[in-house]
Amino acid sequence: MLYRHFEDLVEDGAFKGIDYRWVDAEHISPNAASAVIASEDQLFFQHSGFDLASIESSIDEYQDGGKLRGASTISQQVAKNVFLTPSKSFIRKGIEAWFTLLIEIFWSKQRILEVYLNIAEFGDHLFGIEAASKYYFGIPAKNLKRSQAALLAGTLPNPILLKAARPSAYLLGRQRWILRQMTHLNRNPWA
Repeated sequence: MLYRHFEDLVEDGAFKGIDYRWVDAEHISPNAASAVIASEDQLFFQHSGFDLASIESSIDEYQDGGKLRGASTISQQVAKNVFLTPSKSFIRKGIEAWFTLLIEIFWSKQRILEVYLNIAEFGDHLFGIEAASKYYFGIPAKNLKRSQAALLAGTLPNPILLKAARPSAYLLGRQRWILRQMTHLNRNPWA
């Protein structure tokens, strides 16, 4: 959020407010938690902060001439978003790995998920699942239905480009895919 203010200052010198509301896990629908796991990190409960197979696959794809794609887990995204800037460098990635290890050691998976859902950007200057739920659907995060949660989770790769208020065909396709993945996960993330 601070980085977003910094970008605003550099871009046009204007201040734009941020819509943000923290809510505890008990006030977040299990649908929201399931949707972000289905969308961002299906092995969240199995790994210790790093999805090594996904990292290896990403590196192999890049070495074969493909585009370098993200392989960050939810834990890594929390480390980056809470402690670092979104810049891309191997040094920052190393520092992110250190913070990821600390987060995995000292926080439960439920706490990591709670923080992630509260700091994720769901639109321009719109942070956290509670603010997004109220902005897009007029309801608190604890009342999110599966389809609503999947739509919000679908925006997470790029919430500035992928707009929940005006979902593109691509975003609606992501929503359908996330809904199918949620069915396969079949686990209450808060339990």
